[in-house]
Amino acid sequence: MTHSAAYEASLSLTSRTNRGGYVIVTLSGNLGVASAPALREQILSLLRTASHLIIDLSAVEHADANSLAALVGSARRARLLGGSLRLAAPSPEVTRVLSATGINRHLDIFPTVQAATTGQPRLSGPIFPAVPYVQRPSRPAEVTAGRQAIGRAGRRDVWSRPGEDRAAQARVSGWS
Repeated sequence: MTHSAAYEASLSLTSRTNRGGYVIVTLSGNLGVASAPALREQILSLLRTASHLIIDLSAVEHADANSLAALVGSARRARLLGGSLRLAAPSPEVTRVLSATGINRHLDIFPTVQAATTGQPRLSGPIFPAVPYVQRPSRPAEVTAGRQAIGRAGRRDVWSRPGEDRAAQARVSGWS
């Protein structure tokens, strides 16, 4: 069974049911901020009739974070309904946006539609390795304690990578 819907001039959606019971949704064109609400509504209406969706992104030329966030919300809704939403065959541009925004951590992404129907293997982790950031004081405690005692500006915190010694940098730069 095949259903078609063109709801945005730059994006079209086609759906069909395969033998395994999955509804395979093929998107083509551009996933932009203007198409995100219509995409969300179309996917939610498909979830009312089918509990397991596979979204084929191989023909998507461009995607932004807003439209991909709509897919994250739809995947959550699918799980709440006892189903699933899987992404398959994202184009290089879409893969880049998924990874750069971290949205790929919230979705099941597969290299092909066939892999998505069988559930193996999933795409590897993000393209850009995640670097954890922790909040650390930018000045040594002795300096900030003295300034707080005399009523000046208090401790200033900055974001730094683990292993960076901000206190030692402050002493070298003349803050102590």
